[in-house]
Amino acid sequence: MNWKNSFSTSIGKKLQMALTGLFLILFLVVHCYVNAQIFWNDGGKQFNEAAHFMGTNVVIRITEIGLFAFLILHIAQGLMLWAKNRSRRSVKYAVTPGNKVSPWYSRSMALLGTLVLLFLIVHLSQFWAPNRFSQTTGNGELDLYARMKETFSMPWVVAVYLLGCFALAWHLVHGFYSAFQTMGLAKHNYKKLIKCVGVSFAIIVPIIFALMPICFYTGCLN
Repeated sequence: MNWKNSFSTSIGKKLQMALTGLFLILFLVVHCYVNAQIFWNDGGKQFNEAAHFMGTNVVIRITEIGLFAFLILHIAQGLMLWAKNRSRRSVKYAVTPGNKVSPWYSRSMALLGTLVLLFLIVHLSQFWAPNRFSQTTGNGELDLYARMKETFSMPWVVAVYLLGCFALAWHLVHGFYSAFQTMGLAKHNYKKLIKCVGVSFAIIVPIIFALMPICFYTGCLN
């Protein structure tokens, strides 16, 4: 497959989706680890130290550029694949096969992905963007733990985060295995293992993210 085909064919787009998806999964692991530091319940000391490292380390800051590039590419390719699949079905089925052909979440990746994107925009606007703005204007880093505590005191924010975590979980259930399958790594011997790891990842990571607003809102964290 040449570079032209990698951007123009459905196979090429799916491959790009898989590669960018795996990169974003690695980002989720790191992001989840950093945010999980709040559960030390030490007033934010461990979390703020980890956030300081992520916000000032040169390698991490450069990686952020690649992260946003891969995120945009992942979204763009996903939307193009969705639009192409829709255009092929110009005539609707008389009877919708539903779950007999594929589970609902695999048919709803565009919707789930859109919900995750909206959740990500809210998250970035509340934490990442204000912190970076404060850094670039010479005002230093924000106390992100204190900001998190304040933000998650609002019921509507907690509701948005829980909805985002729900969408992320189902998006990962299909996306994790699909990425390995597209890259030809989901061989018969490893198929069940990859599915098991994928489902476990899709449960554990969103639950950790969801516990953050819940714990702050209910006062479990000081």
